[in-house]
Amino acid sequence: MLSSTWNFIKRHKRKFIFTGVFVGGVYLLGKYAQRKIQEMQEREATEYIAQARRQFHFESNQRTCNMTVLSMLPTLRETIVHHLNSESLTALLKTKPANKLEIWEDLKIISFTRSIVAVYSTCMLVVLLRVQLNIIGGYLYLDNSVTKNGMTPLAPPDVQQQYLSSIQHLLGEGLIELITVVKKAVQEVLGPVSLKQSLSLQELEQQLTQIRQLVEEGCASSKHKSLSWYMMPDEENTLASQACGLTENDVTTIKLLNETRDILESPDFITVLCTCLSRGFIRFLDNMSEFFRPPQGDSNPSSTPDRSVLSHVSLPLAKIIPIINGQIHSICSEIPSHFVQDLLLIDQMKEFAANVYETFSTPLELQN
Repeated sequence: MLSSTWNFIKRHKRKFIFTGVFVGGVYLLGKYAQRKIQEMQEREATEYIAQARRQFHFESNQRTCNMTVLSMLPTLRETIVHHLNSESLTALLKTKPANKLEIWEDLKIISFTRSIVAVYSTCMLVVLLRVQLNIIGGYLYLDNSVTKNGMTPLAPPDVQQQYLSSIQHLLGEGLIELITVVKKAVQEVLGPVSLKQSLSLQELEQQLTQIRQLVEEGCASSKHKSLSWYMMPDEENTLASQACGLTENDVTTIKLLNETRDILESPDFITVLCTCLSRGFIRFLDNMSEFFRPPQGDSNPSSTPDRSVLSHVSLPLAKIIPIINGQIHSICSEIPSHFVQDLLLIDQMKEFAANVYETFSTPLELQN
């Protein structure tokens, strides 16, 4: 019995060897595949967790952006009111002075200027902070990983503070220059318009469009070249002008400022800013439309009349001035208003912010 079995094995030796090699190979291949699948699953899980963590950090950063905008609006409003103080003129008018008409003319220019400046500067504040805080947010995300490996942070606290303080240009020199440019445009467009002349909402929109064209086309042909100058000074006016004595943090801050300037001059940023300005002036006119309602007998007072109805309602410019004058409190409101919410919810703004954050939260070796 044993000899016949042994003979059988000898006759089919090659088959048994092949079968053994095949089975062993399949076993080893299965083990290899199992290990690779496990590694792939672990890598996917790690990438998913990292992506989820980055997404959470990004969303948290956007909430910080929104809160920062709201916290800075009172300062912006107070600065505009300080430079364009219409309240002193209205108080003077109550004394019935001899030069009443002259004061009204001044009030016309200042009232329009400060509301238009409020729209421009609020839009600029929103987009500039969105850029700056997403750059910092991206670096902070990387720092959370870098510092764990004992490496130097990309954006230490002193750098963050120095970098973010550059927003003061918009609230200072940039705003003063913007006021000058807008006031000149308002004077050119509305200066010849009589206080007694009646304007419909549509005609008011046309006046605003002319003013915007003078401001924005004037920027394109001036030494400042674009609206971005009001948000960030020229490169030669930054820390780089200090030829010596720069610390390592100063050098890092200059790098951040230059990166920001590159973004502000990019076509994508200009598109986002123009979208914000368009939305801002539309909301501004929507706020004004509340005062251009037809008499109650002509329409349902609870409904919002469309532009075609409002085009038939006109108000003397003298009555429009106090309405325009008060709009700054709605535009630069620290309490979330329709104006600010409209800007914060613009889709292009969200996409642009995500792209900025993505760029600066991606390790350098993965960007190439």
